[in-house]
Amino acid sequence: MKTDELISLLAATPDPVPTHVVERRFAIALAAGLPLTALLMLLTMGLRADLAQAVAQGAFWMKLAFTAFLALGALALTEQLSRPGAKVGFAWVLIAAPLLVVWLVAAASLITTLPEHRLGLVQGSSWGTCALNISVLSVPLFIVTFWCVKGLAPTRLTLTGAAAGLLSGALGALVYALHCTESAAPFLGIWYVLGIAIPTAIGATLGSRLLRW
Repeated sequence: MKTDELISLLAATPDPVPTHVVERRFAIALAAGLPLTALLMLLTMGLRADLAQAVAQGAFWMKLAFTAFLALGALALTEQLSRPGAKVGFAWVLIAAPLLVVWLVAAASLITTLPEHRLGLVQGSSWGTCALNISVLSVPLFIVTFWCVKGLAPTRLTLTGAAAGLLSGALGALVYALHCTESAAPFLGIWYVLGIAIPTAIGATLGSRLLRW
């Protein structure tokens, strides 16, 4: 077939692209992934025993806000990277802002705490399992997010994979926060961030292979 004939064939009666297809695909993925992650948390870890008391504390809501805003930024970034040629500048701000806030609060907390108590703020009582738990909880979300992006048109595959991993990690941390009793900013700024960074790094590694189209 000649080039001109191929072009004419491709241009003939093209099917219109449905509106908001990207948003709908992400909505489907998250609607499937979040309940699976919540169920995994409930079956393997359970809700924190003092949840009714914790909701009256500002530190609990700060933890939820940190993970939720980070997830929103990651969602915006992943959506944009799923569209070839789209600009993603503002999405970086949405990601950097909650990280900067929690690190500034963590630094202020450590500075104003007696030296002998600082290690306790950093380690809490679950530093050894926190990052791993977040990574495990992110697995269902990681799978559905990669499925979602794979069906779109990403061109920067490594970066898109990292963004998808960041989204799954942040949402996994949000769900994990309903189990975790830690609320100190230094703990969040280290172990929660590490738990989110693990699926981010895995996503960046697998992006070029799993998102190729």
